[in-house]
Amino acid sequence: MADLLELRGVSAAYGRIQAIAGIDLSVPEGAIVALLGANGAGKTTTLNTISRLVPATTGSILFEGKPIERATSHAVVRAGISQVPEGREVFREMSVAENLEMGAYLRSDPRGIRDDIERAFDYFPILKQRYQQKAGTLSGGEQQMLVIARALMARPRLLLLDEPSLGLSPLLVEKIFEIIHRLNREGLSILLVEQNASVALGASSEAYILENGEVAVKGKSADLRQDDAVRRSYIG
Repeated sequence: MADLLELRGVSAAYGRIQAIAGIDLSVPEGAIVALLGANGAGKTTTLNTISRLVPATTGSILFEGKPIERATSHAVVRAGISQVPEGREVFREMSVAENLEMGAYLRSDPRGIRDDIERAFDYFPILKQRYQQKAGTLSGGEQQMLVIARALMARPRLLLLDEPSLGLSPLLVEKIFEIIHRLNREGLSILLVEQNASVALGASSEAYILENGEVAVKGKSADLRQDDAVRRSYIG
């Protein structure tokens, strides 16, 4: 299986503070790959570096074999990468409809956009009921559904998911991950950042564990779930 995304020796910093150092990571076409680690390990920075929200200081980022580490964030979205940010960052004063339309801001195909809004409602029926409601008045679970749906409006080939289970009830986590699996079965590749290691390893085929901004462990998710050291440190 060919790699859709590949990071080679990628580092990034916030001023003088090194956030990630020498990250090597790949996402095969059609796979779900998990990125695990404690708070401050560099997981979100890795996603933000791929999206070009944070500049890479060293290394290369290849998407479909083409370098994107110097591209604009707009160009990364156009290339086929969408990010779902941590913390359910909806446009709170905009309606559900307007939030979805914002996800398609780089597109110029009104009919296709309408079709994709209907597809989003198929994934998340509750959003159709909340269509004209302000996003800030939605429940936490509904906001998480909205930010995923908004990212899908760009028609990505790779979805960067940052902590989709954060703050949600076990029932809602199960529902969100059912949708993640469905999206993957339909051909979407996913790089998943999760603190819930058990859920992430169960959903993914491969995983990387970051410590202090570096890859400490990598391997098949099924193998890592059985690894005693991983279980003690990350699953419990």
